[in-house]
Amino acid sequence: MAIYEIERNKTRRERYKQKRDSALTFPISLCAINFMHDGNLGFLVRAAACFGAQCVHVIGALPTPNVLKAFSGSTNELIKIHQHNSPMGFLAFARKNNYKIISAELVESAKSINSYNFNFDRHMCLVVGNEHSGVPVEILKNSEKVYIPMPGPGFCLNTSQTANIILYEAVKQFENNSNN
Repeated sequence: MAIYEIERNKTRRERYKQKRDSALTFPISLCAINFMHDGNLGFLVRAAACFGAQCVHVIGALPTPNVLKAFSGSTNELIKIHQHNSPMGFLAFARKNNYKIISAELVESAKSINSYNFNFDRHMCLVVGNEHSGVPVEILKNSEKVYIPMPGPGFCLNTSQTANIILYEAVKQFENNSNN
């Protein structure tokens, strides 16, 4: 038996509404950097909704609501989306709201997610970069950096997959810390 019984006779919207009553949210948000592929942002929004992130920040352009709805499985209606014009605009927002910024990037100073301890003393924003250019330097300079070890022959994950893994690990650590 599944953890969540899916009532097939209900619409997706009705099932979301039913689950919303027991849903948890965490002091975590995600940030995307001007994704080139609308699907990546939709998948990121869906992960935010599934894992209980409070919102998604987007630096740069947003797809139309219908495109975002299609790629997010309609979860875009469940998550707040904050749009920022530039990395500096996002950083100003993060400072004003006392966000801790954690960037997922393959750089020398990054710590493996396997040994990184997420600190929940304030809201954290998990940043994933653009598909080609990564996380902007100005954000990297103002964030802690983590990476996901990849022992296989591939070099880097899709940006939305990276967000899923980092978000999952942060929520897992938050729940483990809450239970202790």
